[in-house]
Amino acid sequence: MTETTSASAMQAGTTARAEARVPVQFGVFTVSDVTSDPMTGKTPSEHERLMNIVAIARKAEEIGLDVFALGEHHNPPFVSSSPTTTLGYIAAQTQRIILSTSTTLITTNDPVKIAEDYSMLQHLSGGRVDLMMGRGNTGPVYPWFGRDIRQGINLALENYALLHRLWREDVVNWSGKFRTPLTGFTATPRPLDDVPPFVWHGSIRSPEIAEQAAYYGDGFFHNNIFWDMDHTRRMIELYRARFEHYGHGPASHAIVGLGGQFFMRRNSQDAVREFRPYFDNAPVYGHGPSMEEFTSATPLTVGSPQQVLDRTLGFKDQVGHYQRQLFLIDHAGLPLKTVLEQMDLLGEILPQLRKGFLEGRPADIPDAPTHASLVAAGEAADDAYRFETGDDVTGTSDRIEVSS
Repeated sequence: MTETTSASAMQAGTTARAEARVPVQFGVFTVSDVTSDPMTGKTPSEHERLMNIVAIARKAEEIGLDVFALGEHHNPPFVSSSPTTTLGYIAAQTQRIILSTSTTLITTNDPVKIAEDYSMLQHLSGGRVDLMMGRGNTGPVYPWFGRDIRQGINLALENYALLHRLWREDVVNWSGKFRTPLTGFTATPRPLDDVPPFVWHGSIRSPEIAEQAAYYGDGFFHNNIFWDMDHTRRMIELYRARFEHYGHGPASHAIVGLGGQFFMRRNSQDAVREFRPYFDNAPVYGHGPSMEEFTSATPLTVGSPQQVLDRTLGFKDQVGHYQRQLFLIDHAGLPLKTVLEQMDLLGEILPQLRKGFLEGRPADIPDAPTHASLVAAGEAADDAYRFETGDDVTGTSDRIEVSS
């Protein structure tokens, strides 16, 4: 690959290498819905909603979270149609927090455009970017971008296979079923420090996506806001088993992330009373099960900070030790003031979350991936390649082992 030469990129890489290790990353994500507040009837404008998302990202860094993630949607009532634009704007106003997507639509976006957009964001953010691949949950988006929803899984598999190569090969020759061939193509800019952004494959129901994540040795994110923990556990067990099958290391070394959601008040009764009208109005699950049924069947916790802490720490008892925990924070018309109050409460229990997730964590469980850790892993792999497996051109050795 080409060598990174710009002063700004070198500085960004140096900054990334100085990051402290974080075994488990905690963060928040938004689905960017524009929903009326059921208590006031007020509906924010698209501009107001976008500015609120930026404010939430800044708050996430302020309270010490590790990740802010933004979904991608192309239909009302959602407003986040261009995550890289928003995340680039946020990157300029933050210093430390990792900026992610939740998700990037691998089915309807051109892999070439994804490769170039996120490499660009990677450079401008100093390596503080990763992304979550997903198929989305809105069927009509497929024909809007000239795709067939019946090919959703096949699109996800082929498009990512190309994206994976575009970030790792300077010159790509490729042909497939769903886009025009590439001949001698180079995606620009090349990834920062020649290390692509870390990729999570997000799915709540498709074992094929867990298999895809395992095949490449990437992360698997189960956004379990709609599912019970038994379903979540089975999906993660599948991913971990296949990760080991493909030779990436023991199953315990697979990189796992979970979703979740909460609403907190100091008094649990206040939390239940205040959140109920928002739950009933939520575009992603409103007008269905009662809040009590939903909190019983899914990880949604509505209650006191201690209840949220205890419930979240219980996730690792269900799925084992993992690397990333994100919470849906600002949906269903919640006003910005309330969202920021929720984040302050999350900040208060964050030290206990970090401590609790480290209890009983085996020493060999990998830390959450960062640009710095990926750069270091790449350098270690380069050293092993040059000095342990043969010469530094072909990777072969002139020694011939003869069995007795």
